[in-house]
Amino acid sequence: MSRKPILQLLLTNDKASRWLFIVMGVLGVLVPILNLAVPADSAFHVPTYMVTLIGKYLCFAMLALALDLIWGYCGILSLGHGAFFALGGYAMGMYLMRQIGDRGVYGNPVLPDFMVFLNWQELPWYWYGFDNFGFALLMVFLAPGLLAFLFGWLAFRSRVTGVYLSIITQALTYALMLAFFRNDMGFGGNNGLTDFKDILGFDLQADSTRVSLFVITLLCLAGAYILCQYITRSKAGRVLISIRDAESRTRFIGYKVEHYKLFVFVVSSLIAGLAGALYVPQIGIINPSEFNPLNSIEIVIWVAIGGRGTLYGAIIGAILVNYAKTTFTSGVFAEYWLFILGALFVITTIYLPRGVVGILDGYRQKVARKKADQAAATPVPQTAGGK
Repeated sequence: MSRKPILQLLLTNDKASRWLFIVMGVLGVLVPILNLAVPADSAFHVPTYMVTLIGKYLCFAMLALALDLIWGYCGILSLGHGAFFALGGYAMGMYLMRQIGDRGVYGNPVLPDFMVFLNWQELPWYWYGFDNFGFALLMVFLAPGLLAFLFGWLAFRSRVTGVYLSIITQALTYALMLAFFRNDMGFGGNNGLTDFKDILGFDLQADSTRVSLFVITLLCLAGAYILCQYITRSKAGRVLISIRDAESRTRFIGYKVEHYKLFVFVVSSLIAGLAGALYVPQIGIINPSEFNPLNSIEIVIWVAIGGRGTLYGAIIGAILVNYAKTTFTSGVFAEYWLFILGALFVITTIYLPRGVVGILDGYRQKVARKKADQAAATPVPQTAGGK
């Protein structure tokens, strides 16, 4: 990617993207200052738990962005993107577990606590290398990327599309969930991986570490957004849209549809894996419930409510829905949250097919028309002599 396209992207006339970057910039500056520099007894202090909560929302926003890239622009409705998110999370979790060393409950310098509890005698071969951050970071991308490549190559080569592809992706994540629940898989079983101590030598419970993870997540979200914008505005992006709207015609005129689908599917899985890797050290746990197909369905709802095919709409939808989830599940409406979420999806599908972004665009167009009508109704002043 050359420097010129990036500059053209950042200086674009897309007001929504510009406002998105402004908001992210403000968050990136204010949140660390209000957490680290403002006293805890001040009304303007942002507590550390809030920093972590916002960081979690940003991870989910990145995950929604990944899904919108393939669903909104290529028409691939994946109901298994939670699997890529979880694989990236497990890769990071394995690194964090290896960093505990002899500080665990059982004091074993090599084996994680759950392996000692289950009477494992030696570290499994697939845990080797995770004591190195570089190797773990490689696996954050390699694990979901390789799975997406193999699955996509088989599915797209066989021309599996539509609801059939959605069902297969859902079956994939369900199979992974069942596998990771098994204790003999060596990933912590139903308890998963937790009790992390530090990352790269920095205490995970320290405020400065939490703020740093928040800033890194914000920067990664911005980078992922720029990457997705670059892809969708390129020639390849136009081909992806044509595949979404008329796949048979696109194939007929000579484009290798399977190659384009596979490319964008793998890129989307890499973004989802990165989101999972950033999620784990901030939340402090990763377990097989992240593979739950319901989580993947929720991602679809985030994108639909925010606005499919806009990228920034997916970010808005993920943050709004998860903020509502936090609000409702912490109060008296906790047991009704799934009904509320379902109702939101139905209302959006029937009455707001373009989501929140559609409402904002409609309001903006209404204001623009009103200004145009006022300008047309304003009499034009004439110069002396009526000329």
